[in-house]
Amino acid sequence: MYMQTANSLLSLAVAPSSVIRGVNALSQSGDAIARLGSRPFVVGGSNTLAVVQPYLQFPQLSIAEATYGYDCSEASLEALNAAATQHQADLIIGVGGGKALDAAKLLAYQLQLPVVTIPTSAATCAAWTALSNVYSEQGAFLYDVSLDNCPNLLILDYDLIQTAPAHTLIAGIGDALAKWYEASVSSGHSEQTLIIGAVQQARVLRDILFQKSAAALASPGSAVWREVVDATVLLAGVIGGLGGAQCRTVAAHAVHNGLTHVASHSIHGEKVAYGILVQLRLEELIQGNQLAAAARQQLLKFYIEIGLPQTLNDLGLGGMTLDSLRKAAEIALVPKSDIHRLPFKVPLEQLMAAMVSTTAPVEGRTGLDLVPAVKHEVES
Repeated sequence: MYMQTANSLLSLAVAPSSVIRGVNALSQSGDAIARLGSRPFVVGGSNTLAVVQPYLQFPQLSIAEATYGYDCSEASLEALNAAATQHQADLIIGVGGGKALDAAKLLAYQLQLPVVTIPTSAATCAAWTALSNVYSEQGAFLYDVSLDNCPNLLILDYDLIQTAPAHTLIAGIGDALAKWYEASVSSGHSEQTLIIGAVQQARVLRDILFQKSAAALASPGSAVWREVVDATVLLAGVIGGLGGAQCRTVAAHAVHNGLTHVASHSIHGEKVAYGILVQLRLEELIQGNQLAAAARQQLLKFYIEIGLPQTLNDLGLGGMTLDSLRKAAEIALVPKSDIHRLPFKVPLEQLMAAMVSTTAPVEGRTGLDLVPAVKHEVES
């Protein structure tokens, strides 16, 4: 989609060229895949490839497979590029979670080949988006790459999604919730028609998740479960596509990026969910924003209900040292960080204070009085 503005030509990658969704969708998608290529190169994790193999039995396709390793890293992409070239691939297929799909999308972009995304969990909207995140071999976020197009085909197989652990959908709910809290801050006052539409869709997405998540988690495979899967994988992707970079990430994802540089076993959406609380806490501490305070209290109740992390301790980081906390905050505040989309400057000490007080009661404190307590709260 292209839109001429007064100053430049804006290109928006809004959606995949085609989406197939349903029960047993993958096993019925052979012809749709074959229309894109006959020698697909399949990228996924070793466990995922084993799970998906029975679903990918298509006689019209000559398939080669490779694991992406631990992360979507530069070294991993280099190895995948060589293997795909050796196979003479004319199509890339990504299967798995966000990092596998990011690796497949970026590999296809580098080789200028079409790409099919097949999510095996509802943990992110990576199957939809024209964006890939690149990490170090140790799992630390390095940078993202904007791609020319969304995937050529997205196959959302509910049976396949249901094989994933329940906590992956919970994480996906957390990641999707960030669309509203971040887009409303970065673009909530925009007068651009498409951005207004994206922000309002983010609000609708939030409301759907508030209303349906608990019932969905209690009944995997049900109609309401499928609706929540659609919300986290598809609708969340629509918002980023329609709104563009202005409607993607602010402080919640910046905090996630910082946390990847310290030890943590939590997955993307869990760190993002915690990051939403940090963002709202910053709005309270720095701006005295009582609406943000009320939103944080509402989220805390919702997080308890469905099992999202509220604190560093919930993320497995209860023993984090002050130096590690400072490192995570410093990385969240690097000059190119999306945290600077907030309508106010964030001092390092305030961010550290917010990170250790996500569950604090609403007391109207400025935050400066929290800074001396940071060391105690982290190390106690």
